[in-house]
Amino acid sequence: MTKTSRQGKDSSNEGKALIFVILAFVIIILIGVIVFLLLRGGKEGKEETKEEAKRNTVVTEENAEEAAEDLFSQEYVPPGYFSATMNNVWHFKTGDAESDDAYVANDKANSNDVFFDLFLSEDEENPIYQSPVIPLGGELKNIKLNTELEAGTYDCVMIYHLIDEEQNTLSTVRVGLTLEIAN
Repeated sequence: MTKTSRQGKDSSNEGKALIFVILAFVIIILIGVIVFLLLRGGKEGKEETKEEAKRNTVVTEENAEEAAEDLFSQEYVPPGYFSATMNNVWHFKTGDAESDDAYVANDKANSNDVFFDLFLSEDEENPIYQSPVIPLGGELKNIKLNTELEAGTYDCVMIYHLIDEEQNTLSTVRVGLTLEIAN
């Protein structure tokens, strides 16, 4: 009879273990469902506040006046962005002369001053020209390179820096430029 009572205890322990495993499994599932509902409920409960990105409008005869008003009513460039006016090919008589046509302007509509560094495309470690700070509405003409170049055509990269009052860079933009040295 001893054998029979042992089998009863083993069955009882196995039953308890099985109940414990099932209970743990149910608890894990419940926790997962609760987390899922909380995350899902948080998303559904919020109103969509994302503004849809504005797209360009096709200008037709019917909306031309409205499109023109929208275009010309933009009074400033948003902070962190800037607009510059420049020519993309600069001509030099010699490698150590001022350019007659190099021109860069910081548009009045910008929010900050700018400066730029000019590099040969293959060497962005050593600037061949470093501009002074160009204030809002300011322009730079008659540019002379800091590094003398031999006659030829050079592909360059100009890196503009939009700066704050302490001349800390807020953002940068890279622009391609060609230098043509005649002699």
